[in-house]
Amino acid sequence: MAKRFNSQQEIDSFLQEPRLAILMYNGSRPAPTGVPVWFDWDGKTVRMFAARTSSKVARLREDANVSVLVTNRVGEPEAWVAFDGRVVVSDYAAEDWRALIDRVAPRFWDLSEPGYANEIEGWRMSPEAFVSLDLVPETIRSGA
Repeated sequence: MAKRFNSQQEIDSFLQEPRLAILMYNGSRPAPTGVPVWFDWDGKTVRMFAARTSSKVARLREDANVSVLVTNRVGEPEAWVAFDGRVVVSDYAAEDWRALIDRVAPRFWDLSEPGYANEIEGWRMSPEAFVSLDLVPETIRSGA
C-alpha cells in the first residue's frame, strides 16, 4: 500500500476536511475511554470543546494526558493522524467561543436544517456552559 501522506501540507489538507476525531483519555474504567469530538486544527493547536459538567471534563482535570485520533472516512483511502500530549481545560471568552462555533459547526452539521441551526444558536449564546479543550501536541503521528 502506498503511503497516503507525503508532506505536512497533505496532512493539513486531510485535517481541514470534515472529520470527527476520537478523544482518548484515562476514564474511570481500567481501559482508556474514547469519545467522538469536533475539532479544529490550526497547524499548532487542536481545539475541541465539551460541556462544562461532563464526566469527561472532570477526568481531564485529573489527568490531562490524551490522544486525539482523526481517521479516513469509509470508502476513502486509509489514513490517520494522531496527536498526543496534555490537554488544557479552560473557560471561553464569549467572542472566542462564538468564533470557534462559527468556524466548526458548518463542517459537522447542515445548518440549513432548523433543528441544527437552533441548537448551534443556543450554544453560541451559552459560552459559560462549555470549556475549551486545547492540545498543543507533544507528538504528531500519521500513517496508512
